[in-house]
Amino acid sequence: MKLRVYLNFDKNTVTKPVIWQLAKEFDVITNIRTAEVKEDMGLVGLELEGKTEVVEGAIKWLEAQTGVHVEPIEQNVIEG
Repeated sequence: MKLRVYLNFDKNTVTKPVIWQLAKEFDVITNIRTAEVKEDMGLVGLELEGKTEVVEGAIKWLEAQTGVHVEPIEQNVIEG
């Protein structure tokens, strides 16, 4: 399964290694597709790839992190 999400970080979590922690906790491939990081916020377009149940667990873990908001990216049909 391959899934793309936007991660919005608030000023308290923008400096924390959340994506690194995610990769350590779950057997997923992470691919940062885009990112904008400032002093008080961050927006990361992240692609996760792995077994369906593992990717779903990784998303639930991200959603449980204080200061991180997860939004799905709608896939463009042409992009694949």
